[in-house]
Amino acid sequence: MAIKFLELASCGKVKEAYGKFVHPDFKHHNAYFKGDRETLMEEMEKNFHECPDKTYETIRTLEDGDLVAVHGKVSNVFGKDWSVIHIFNFKDAKIIEEWEASQEDIKDSPNENGIF
Repeated sequence: MAIKFLELASCGKVKEAYGKFVHPDFKHHNAYFKGDRETLMEEMEKNFHECPDKTYETIRTLEDGDLVAVHGKVSNVFGKDWSVIHIFNFKDAKIIEEWEASQEDIKDSPNENGIF
């Protein structure tokens, strides 16, 4: 469910993703926006319209009971690629809470292992 949510939301089907996978009492911890369901949904829609050519790829997932972590690659966000980790908490088979952390893929990084 976490992967499908991210895939739908990133390709512009944000309302569909929220309708299928997000609990009505959802809250999130993105520091840039109010912590409610409606605000993040609107911002995700806005981001898709600003970056319609972006793509999302799941790299790995981890599950621990009701917690699911998804490490993914978001490409072509204003010409940049990002490593993003989402942590989802589920309740009643819906996402009730979400945290995220992201890091830009620096092309001239001295780290030979990269961020993926």
